[in-house]
Amino acid sequence: MTLPHLTDDPDALFDALEPELCRRPAAPVADHYRALFGLLGARFGGRAVVERSGYSLRSVPRLREVFPEARFVHLYRDGADCALSMSRHPGFRLIQLMAERAETTESLPAGLEALLSDDDADLRPLYERSVPVAEFGRLWSHTIVEGLAHLSRLPAAIRMSLSYESLLDAPERELTRLAHHLGVEPLPEWLAAGSALLDGDRRGTAAAALPPAELAALRESCAPGARALSLAGAG
Repeated sequence: MTLPHLTDDPDALFDALEPELCRRPAAPVADHYRALFGLLGARFGGRAVVERSGYSLRSVPRLREVFPEARFVHLYRDGADCALSMSRHPGFRLIQLMAERAETTESLPAGLEALLSDDDADLRPLYERSVPVAEFGRLWSHTIVEGLAHLSRLPAAIRMSLSYESLLDAPERELTRLAHHLGVEPLPEWLAAGSALLDGDRRGTAAAALPPAELAALRESCAPGARALSLAGAG
């Protein structure tokens, strides 16, 4: 997923990286990542490495431990819209199921238990089962509350909050703020390319289309996370 963002020929880049990385001696995983970042920076002229993955807030303590030089950006969006998007993503549907499995004292249906214990099973029944979207609102809230607690333990100078909605409102301002936080110059061509990628039609429209009762339940399930963002000064 990473290399195609850097080149139109990711297979050739992979082939070029392989001998460089395979000859490295045994070392902590963070050192291998730094070596990879160095190779990519030398090849593409980059000065900073930015990694963005969803559902990574719980990894903040570990990332801080292994990359003490790292700076952190909390990128978030409206909880209801985010939860609805999560509900349509196979990975988050599996995460929600595992959270449900850990929290309940009741056994899951036998068919689901069998699927979870079989590495070769067809997982489509897991992804296609009906789950109220409010369950993903609860997952979003739990993630936000837990993640903000992790972020609050970081020095203020190395953490930044950035909302999707603020990016839509003022893309150049917010991208400039992001670049300065990362310690790089906000190049005009980068600001233009980043602004062009933003889709204003995704602001609050997805969740608003839900039936009223379903939307109300979703908003209620997102309330703890929304309150936590507000108290943290991020919402």
